[in-house]
Amino acid sequence: MDIEFNKNEDVNKQSVYELKTKLKTIFKGGGAKNAAKQREKGKLLARERIAYLIDKESQFLEVGAFAADGMYADQGGCPSAGVVCGIGYVSGRQCMIVANDATVKAGAWFPMTAKKNLRAQEIAMENRLPVIYLVDSAGVYLPMQDEVFPDKEHFGRMFRNNAVMSSEGIVQISAIMGSCVAGGAYLPIMSDEAMIVEGTGSVFLAGSYLVKSAIGEEIDNESLGGASTHCEISGVTDYKHPNDKACLDSIRNIMSMLGTPGNAGFNRIKSALPKENPEEIYGLLPESREKQYDMLDIIDRLVDNSDFDEYKKLYGQSIVCGLGRIDGWAVGIVANQRKVVKSKKGEMQFGGVIYSDSADKAARFIMNCNQKKIPLVFLQDVTGFMVGSRSEQGGIIKDGAKMVNAVANSVVPKFTIVIGNSYGAGNYAMCGKAYDPRLIYAWPSAKIGVMGGTQAAKVLVQIQEASLKAKGEVITPEKEAEMLKEITGRYDSQTTPYYAASRLWVDGIIDPLETRKVISMGIEAANQSPITKKFNVGIIQT
Repeated sequence: MDIEFNKNEDVNKQSVYELKTKLKTIFKGGGAKNAAKQREKGKLLARERIAYLIDKESQFLEVGAFAADGMYADQGGCPSAGVVCGIGYVSGRQCMIVANDATVKAGAWFPMTAKKNLRAQEIAMENRLPVIYLVDSAGVYLPMQDEVFPDKEHFGRMFRNNAVMSSEGIVQISAIMGSCVAGGAYLPIMSDEAMIVEGTGSVFLAGSYLVKSAIGEEIDNESLGGASTHCEISGVTDYKHPNDKACLDSIRNIMSMLGTPGNAGFNRIKSALPKENPEEIYGLLPESREKQYDMLDIIDRLVDNSDFDEYKKLYGQSIVCGLGRIDGWAVGIVANQRKVVKSKKGEMQFGGVIYSDSADKAARFIMNCNQKKIPLVFLQDVTGFMVGSRSEQGGIIKDGAKMVNAVANSVVPKFTIVIGNSYGAGNYAMCGKAYDPRLIYAWPSAKIGVMGGTQAAKVLVQIQEASLKAKGEVITPEKEAEMLKEITGRYDSQTTPYYAASRLWVDGIIDPLETRKVISMGIEAANQSPITKKFNVGIIQT
């Protein structure tokens, strides 16, 4: 291996180490002191509950681990948005698990908590996954109620989704393992089955303090809405359990009796590891997002047997399209080529830029995958569409629209991995979050924004200079350098994968070696939801 490979390897492995270090901190939730308080009550912590619930030695794909990271500092922070979500296996059945973390503000709902819960439900609905709610929440975080309560994508949307999933036959099981207050009380009771843990679980529309304030009645929370009340008097809950483990065992038993899920019919054969060593990705991926590399080298380390059948290999070379398998599943891959290539027309096509011919090729390939019922995988390292008079006169806008149209109307499941740059309209065309990928994850090397920090800073400085000149003012070279530095720093901080993950623009950040797992578990989930829509590209024909 050459020096450049070793340098890349060092940088990328360091980034993965930093990722895992950050996750360890986030996994501590509200900290040791709050964790101790939960254990004193005889309760398991949120992640302990999930670990006990899922099948031993099975995989768990967490969604939104970095949600709210770096946000709400004035409120003391909210690690993982106070809720743990992910796809796991319970009694052999893949399902979505949502567990409130009571060590974080007693499991209260912040704005990002609502967004994360809704994302978990969206994944469950798209893939018809059973949902298990492990409820332990004090309800809406009152200091921020205006950002949590009233809007379409706020708290109430979750209960609307409960009703919709129930009508569609998507199983929902709730375990009341702690507080369940006010509007939050509807979630478990709108599930198909609700169980409660004696002594720690409680559910009511108004707690004892509010009851006394509202109607003058004096009553303790246990008598008001504890396990005995709801299992023996009101009939609100269906099962009563002495502790967390017994409750989780009951869920496992119910899950073992579910009927066989639907089958979308996606093709799968016996899995095979890539022939090329996946760990070489660390050395192949440049430490700088501006440098070139061959995306085919990355693909060879992701697909089974490193076997990739490239579509229109010598046409539209700034996008790579082709068929392969990941963990046995047949997939169609659409990836940005990051090396500079020379077309037969004699023009140079620069890495990461989408040209007219590439957009046309990708649109046709996406249509083909829909015709064959093959799931799509997008590998993003894109700086946007080609600009300039030659491209505009060549119809880049129309060709780009064809690609975006095909992505938007695709009916086969789509999965997106942001490897490097994800800028501007390139983010859209390569199936960014707005285009409904079933799952979207980023590598630590990802950059997501309208454009890169340096480019954005130069544009904004030019605008500011023009504005000041119009007023008769002059910008000194020193002032220009200062403005450039300030704007570049701000943009760079907003394009990191952590910034994106904290706001759920992506479902998480992963070690590149976890990419096959994410895609495989995602297709397995999607395979439980048969395709009922017909692919149609709409008004923009190709």
